[in-house]
Amino acid sequence: MQHDDKNEKPLWAPSPEAVAASGMAAFAALARERHGVALDTYDALHGWSVAHPELFWDAVWDFTGVIGEKGTRILADSGKMPGAKFFPDARLNFAENLLRGEGSDIALHFNNEGEMREPVTRAALRRDVARFAAVLKSWGVGEGDRVAAFMPNCPETIVVMLATASIGAVFSSCSPDFGAKGVLDRFGQIEPKVLVACDGYHYAGKVLPAHDKLAEIIEGLPGLEHVAVVPFIGEGLKGLAKAEDWTSLLATAPDAELSFARLPFAHPLYIMYSSGTTGIPKCIVHSAGGTLLQQLKEHRLHCNLKRGETLFYFTTCGWMMWNWLVSGLAAGATLALYDGSPFHPSERVLFDYIDAVKIDVFGTSAKFIDAVKKAGLKPRETHSLASMRMILSTGSPLVPESFDFVYDDLKRAAALCSISGGTDILSCFVLGSPMLPVWRGEIQAKGLGMAVEVWDEEGRPVTGEKGELVCTRPFPSMPIGFWNDADGAKYRGAYFERFPGVWCHGDFAEITPHGGIVIHGRSDATLNPGGVRIGTAEIYAQVEHLPEVQEALAIGQDWQGDVRVVLFVVMRAGHTLDETMEKRIRDRIRSGASPRHVPAKIVAVADIPRTKSGKITELAVRDIVHGREVKNREALANPEALALYRDLPELQS
Repeated sequence: MQHDDKNEKPLWAPSPEAVAASGMAAFAALARERHGVALDTYDALHGWSVAHPELFWDAVWDFTGVIGEKGTRILADSGKMPGAKFFPDARLNFAENLLRGEGSDIALHFNNEGEMREPVTRAALRRDVARFAAVLKSWGVGEGDRVAAFMPNCPETIVVMLATASIGAVFSSCSPDFGAKGVLDRFGQIEPKVLVACDGYHYAGKVLPAHDKLAEIIEGLPGLEHVAVVPFIGEGLKGLAKAEDWTSLLATAPDAELSFARLPFAHPLYIMYSSGTTGIPKCIVHSAGGTLLQQLKEHRLHCNLKRGETLFYFTTCGWMMWNWLVSGLAAGATLALYDGSPFHPSERVLFDYIDAVKIDVFGTSAKFIDAVKKAGLKPRETHSLASMRMILSTGSPLVPESFDFVYDDLKRAAALCSISGGTDILSCFVLGSPMLPVWRGEIQAKGLGMAVEVWDEEGRPVTGEKGELVCTRPFPSMPIGFWNDADGAKYRGAYFERFPGVWCHGDFAEITPHGGIVIHGRSDATLNPGGVRIGTAEIYAQVEHLPEVQEALAIGQDWQGDVRVVLFVVMRAGHTLDETMEKRIRDRIRSGASPRHVPAKIVAVADIPRTKSGKITELAVRDIVHGREVKNREALANPEALALYRDLPELQS
């Protein structure tokens, strides 16, 4: 790893008093009391958690107050990966754990591009969940049936999910910006009995009706029996087949007592989807117990989330961070929901929201932080932000310059925690810790209970070198499996083929001398000029620091028996890519990364293709450049951008 002169001291560190008062310190004290182990440092706590998984996860259950019957066995078949079984005798219900707490506590805030609804109390949330659960039961929905949502990130979506989970049915969601084919590629595989959908949504000040898409989706799901339409834009049913009005359904539902089906720990809760950029999306099935326990650990210990605090994550219902956000209810937190553009009606809207509802933990993407920086905003000067004690970032690696921006222009007295995991595990492999300082450009820590290592090509653990991020021991939020994968072949092939018996996540990563982690990009997008592996994030960290460059994407182009690095750049308005700018880009990459990172070709483009969750997709561009068709354009938010990369004359020589 290249030496960083700016990394001689941390950007932020918790006070000894804050460490001692943290949930993580209280958890370490519980472990010490039970097992007589001294766990005064994070390294010691993490080492114990992976060396003694049964003791650790048993303590997590008790410390976080999971509601249910734990049973006597904590981990069976611990040597199998996949195949290990956590809490095989336990019975619990996911919704029961999220709906605990005082009825008068605020459960949900909702902001739709600056338009705020009245807050939802826990009592009101429980009432609506009970009513919709009664509706589902009246429709014959039972354990294992699928309920799908085509919805914005709003309170009604949470009601649907919790009602579904309360009766043991399985929830799956897409956001309404998906096209009909993208939705059918996902929901068509899982054959839902019920669809809950909005009649439209708002984005960047526009009202976007969804009726035409909905009609196509309903027609494409022959097993669908009932459709509930939420009047999000006030247009209602408009003759949609099988459809009933959400408001009327809840108003006429009997005031039944809320009840919860307590089911095995491994009972399916969610079906999630891979991005689908290389084919039909994989349907990833996650368990109620594994999701609950892992996310409680991350919220209560790693985020130090407490009852009465407010948790925010900018996400849609098509990204796993929505599922991660919702579990904050189990920690007693209030959720601050947001739907729409993060820059409408102004670039201040999310910072206004922080101050309006007193957000304590603010989650966003690395791209949002970069966009705020490039817009020249300095929220520290325009907003109070007094409540915000932690900032979370994910979606792509957070570059060192973005760390500088956060501490210079956003807030100095806050923990900046870059986090990384994925849809595959509905949680994080590496994330923050309230016991540790923040170092520039680094993720703070490996997750507790997660046996994370970085391995070289031969499967040897390395520090200070780049390699594959792996997890060598089982953890509760591993998927139950993939939908329609009876023998588990697709599941094993996705994660366990590279290193048998070890989860290989597909991230190109490095462990730093501080014990932190740097993600250099996806392994399948790494560049190999002259046979040397280079992470794309290393290039982006240099290029996107230049104020003239809006965004960048790098691929490896097969060329004359080798691979050459090609860099595509979107220039900011008023700037062009000329010879002088090309030289500045190359000089910056050469000095900030290495001569091997310097692209052979730099090409200006008008747009960069990205997935529905906002991640740029190097693989799709690489396919187009090499004359191969992209298998599933519906997975992209802007598939029209692919045409910009086809048959480029600049890449013919």
